[in-house]
Parts: sequence; C-alpha cells; structure tokens
Amino acid sequence: MPTIPNRSFRLPSALLLTIAAAFVSALAFAQSASLVAKDAWIRKPPAGETAAVYFVLENSGTKPITVVGVTSPVAESAMIHETSTVEGQSRMRMRDKVVVPAGKSVAFAPEGLHVMFVGFRYDVSVGDRVPLTLQLEDGGKLAISAVVRPLDAK
Repeated sequence: MPTIPNRSFRLPSALLLTIAAAFVSALAFAQSASLVAKDAWIRKPPAGETAAVYFVLENSGTKPITVVGVTSPVAESAMIHETSTVEGQSRMRMRDKVVVPAGKSVAFAPEGLHVMFVGFRYDVSVGDRVPLTLQLEDGGKLAISAVVRPLDAK
C-alpha cells in the first residue's frame, strides 16, 4: 500500500485574519439584529434648544446587549441621560452605557432614561422623522427613526 506524504496545510496569516474579522462582524450583526427599537419619538424642540428622544429597546436574544453611545446628524451632540428625583429635586445625569438584558426590554421614557440632543443643526416640524444611531459595545449599530411630536406631547 502506498504511503501518503505527511504534509501540513497552513492558511496564510492574512487569510486567517480576514476570516476572523468576518466571523466577529457576523457575531456583532447577529447580536445587534436581536435588538429592536419601538415607538421612537421626540418632542419638537424650540429653535436651537435641546430635546429628548424616547423609545423602547427590546432584546430578543439570549445575551445582554450594551448600548455605549449615540449619534445623530441633526444634533451637535447626543448623549444618553437619566432623570431621577433625589430629595424632591429632579436631576439629570449622563449614562456611559445602558444594558438591555436578554429577553427583556428597557424603556427610554419621560422622567427616566432618554437620549438628549443638544444643538440642533436644522429646524424640524411635527411629523418629521429624526434619525439617530445607537452604538453597541460589540461594535454593532442600531439605526432608529423618531417621529417629531408637539412640544407638549407625553
């Protein structure tokens, strides 16, 4: 019986890195695909002022998903904030991250978590849609479109 030479098969390093990067990207997409935003809205801001964006994040996945930032082309800056009442005083503080547990939802709502837009770049009208993008800890992103409601909306 003939013998088969013992030859090791090695993939080039660049190919291995490309495969690894594609795998990581696929995992990030799969995780961010299990996160959805529902009922996004924003109060119509007075010209040049700030405004809060509200929505509900739902994680249908089996692992927690962490939101670590937010951007929007309509605002000079966008941040995750949380309003709380301490000793009868309403206070707002910036949050570095928000964790959405597996199989759970997290509400961004008035008097609680919200995305704060500062320095609107252009005027928006009631009924317009305002884009924003959540950055996820795993490198994924979630695009959201919030409808503009009247200033007195609740």
